[in-house]
Amino acid sequence: MAALSSPFTDALAEQAASGNDGVYQAPPLVISGSRYQASGFDLPFSVDRIDAQQAILGKPGVNLSEALTGVPGLVVQNRGNYAQDLQVSSRGFGARAAFGIRGIKLLADGIPVSSPDGQGQAGTFDLDTLDHIEVLRGPFASVYGSNSGGVIQLFSRDGEGPARVSADTSVAAWGTTRNRLSAEGGNDKAGFLINQSHFETDGYRDHSSATLDKTFAKLTFYPDDDSKLALIFSDLNQNDTEDPQGLTWAQYQADRRAAAPSAVLYNTRKTIDHRQLGLNYQREFAAGTLEGTLYSGTRRVIQYQSIPAAVQANPNQSGGVIDFERTFYGGSTRWIQPFALEPGNLTLTAGLDYDFSRDDRQGYENFSGSQLGVRGDLRRDERDEIASIAPYLQLGWQLGKANLQAGLRYNEVAFDVEDHYLGNGDDSGDTRYRDLTPSIGASYALTPTLNIYGSWSEGLETPTLNELSYSGTDGGFGFGLEPASSEQFEVGVKTLLGTHTRLNAALFQIDTENELVVAEAAGGRTRYQNAGQTRRQGLELSLDSQLSDTLKARLAYTRLSAVYSKDFTSNGTTIEAGNRIPGVPATSLFGELSWTPLEGVSTAVEGIYRSKLYVEDSNIEKTAPSNTLFNWQARFEQKLERLTFNQVLRVDNLLDREYIGSIIVGDGNGRYYEPGPERAWYVGAGVEYRFD
Repeated sequence: MAALSSPFTDALAEQAASGNDGVYQAPPLVISGSRYQASGFDLPFSVDRIDAQQAILGKPGVNLSEALTGVPGLVVQNRGNYAQDLQVSSRGFGARAAFGIRGIKLLADGIPVSSPDGQGQAGTFDLDTLDHIEVLRGPFASVYGSNSGGVIQLFSRDGEGPARVSADTSVAAWGTTRNRLSAEGGNDKAGFLINQSHFETDGYRDHSSATLDKTFAKLTFYPDDDSKLALIFSDLNQNDTEDPQGLTWAQYQADRRAAAPSAVLYNTRKTIDHRQLGLNYQREFAAGTLEGTLYSGTRRVIQYQSIPAAVQANPNQSGGVIDFERTFYGGSTRWIQPFALEPGNLTLTAGLDYDFSRDDRQGYENFSGSQLGVRGDLRRDERDEIASIAPYLQLGWQLGKANLQAGLRYNEVAFDVEDHYLGNGDDSGDTRYRDLTPSIGASYALTPTLNIYGSWSEGLETPTLNELSYSGTDGGFGFGLEPASSEQFEVGVKTLLGTHTRLNAALFQIDTENELVVAEAAGGRTRYQNAGQTRRQGLELSLDSQLSDTLKARLAYTRLSAVYSKDFTSNGTTIEAGNRIPGVPATSLFGELSWTPLEGVSTAVEGIYRSKLYVEDSNIEKTAPSNTLFNWQARFEQKLERLTFNQVLRVDNLLDREYIGSIIVGDGNGRYYEPGPERAWYVGAGVEYRFD
């Protein structure tokens, strides 16, 4: 698809290209937010693009957290716990997730990685095949539907150029190893990309070992000059991943590497088998562009929890072993229609998204007689269906120095539960959430290198299936829960300082009604309620600068006030207006200085600061202290005819600080704290052979 340009985008590109090779380049094109290719500099919202070189070179390539630490507004907490995935929040959205990622839309090659209820897992992403990542924050995230407090999109590269094969291996602290094999190539008719990796670790903490096997394959076809078809397959196998759980503050002080005693007692663990197939199609016509996506897949999860056997004597208890098989599928289509008008260029996008998932879900006791941590009697048997449908319209108008964007999306999310009850009452039923979410924004070029902008939207966040499951008045399904609704404002500045430095700054405010908050957490189950009103106000700054031909600096700063703006009662305690929303740091800072003294030699040091974290709504319990970490890396590359060799050396937590890596918000047992690892080393080497 051709890029939409303007005199100001062209001026930026010309200015950036006017110097030598060390000159800072113009901002690249993105599609997030507008849905057509445009310069992120022109768009009236916060969107960042992270290319593969910046995201994964000199890094292990295992966790998405490696690529996202330098994005303002995002808080990425690596639990060091592969059974529960990363914890990611965007301007406070998603901070309460007890596992996985919620409140943020996750997409890979246009295919949702989030289920229709907004719950997603970053573990399925394959960073080895990455082309770039786009991160959208603020009002225009609502154009991606319900549960879109932010958007993270990964795009894999197409197989292009002469065929090549590569292999690499790495070893790291805590018995960690990773091996990878890859092959790719292509021409103007077709391309291929195949990647397979095996990762295993003993884990920094006790009872935290994990093994991950990933396979990714992509076939790209170009039937003619105007069309492109891509088939994408991915597979994740994660067997018996141990879950060390969180610690109380006293347990953390006694032994930061320990697992929770209950984790060892019940052998808490999780097995995941996830595979999916997707198809992307794009065709350009004289009048416009048609784009479509179809996908389908399966997911199997078996999880052993540490719910005490005595608690399961309650007939409403659904057991301590989760076992579900999920079938999911969906598709999207959109038509992008440009109009050449006087004055300006108008682009109209009309689309439809549909997503569906069905769970065959069972719950079992996690004991048999006196034996703990094994599958026992059946306690839960149900079928859960979630469907989401959303038509939308978006408008982009480049009008001289102004860029106008507007969107309107209709969201409908339906839950249907068929409960084959076993002594705990029949919780069968259904509920449906509907809403219109409008968005509008405008930017204006004061000069060819200085844009100001503002945007506004309304958003919707439905409860997830897990939040609904135990939120009824009797502990059953909470069909009465309402979605949270939000109103967002953002104003900002994007500027190119000379030809070497780019600066973005944004101020935002988010007001939310019917915030979903914890009503009660006991017996291994959390019940939610609509009781909170919140306000989030913040400042984001990002700076990229080419200091010299060999030296480059990056900086990302976030200041965020996230508070409850109305009193409510949780678990019998009054939560007062002004209390901080747990899991959201007031200050985050990232800085990186990279140096490339010679071709094929590079090194970088990065620093990360995060202020303290409140762990529950009353703000009474011990906060997770602020921390500052430094990491260092060096990478070397040599070319010998058709062979390219590389070596990587990395040290994380360079100063060996003790810190809390992430928290479990509102844990009913007070086990809020997940310790981060000590100083850790990583060594890797790889080779690539190119067929000319």
